[in-house]
Amino acid sequence: MPKAYEVIADDLRRPRTPMVRDNHRHQWEKDRARRPLATRAATGATEHETGLEPRDLVFHARYREVAAPPELAARFRVPDGTPLLERTYRTRCSTESAPFSLVTSYLVRYMIAANPELLDDSREPWPGGTQNQLYTVGIEVDRVEERITARPPTPEETRELDLPPGASVILLRKTSYDITDRAVEICEVTLPGDRTELLFTTSLERW
Repeated sequence: MPKAYEVIADDLRRPRTPMVRDNHRHQWEKDRARRPLATRAATGATEHETGLEPRDLVFHARYREVAAPPELAARFRVPDGTPLLERTYRTRCSTESAPFSLVTSYLVRYMIAANPELLDDSREPWPGGTQNQLYTVGIEVDRVEERITARPPTPEETRELDLPPGASVILLRKTSYDITDRAVEICEVTLPGDRTELLFTTSLERW
């Protein structure tokens, strides 16, 4: 994919780290969910998609409890106002100023409350990510649905993602369902259109 560039002076730009988001990531994450801690801690989804090493990354997570607004409540099929755990993530290359994406993830609090560690953002980055977190409370993800749209960025998104003039953002809304068909995570990801490639590979059954 074309390289994006970061302005470091009025007349000088340097390459920005591109990211390829492949739909095979979900099976890759599920395969790792039950692996030993050392295996899970060795690499994560961002490293998988950028080719960087953990030492190359700066990571930040913030958790807070929120009441489910009608739209999220309907997607989770819970009553309005049900307590949700809202998780905000930002990850960037240590040599760059902007994150790879803006990520907000929601979990239904009562589904994960059996493991208090899942409510503590100081435990992040969690080895094995969300699928391992859900595994600790007996939840197996069965399928992941992703809806993708694009639009011009808001002024806040332009600043935080350090977007060049004319760049769009890609909006990815991911819903993970468990083996009983419950929505167990809803994730909203805002990706910079100037340095993100989406790759979808569809395997077809043979005749």
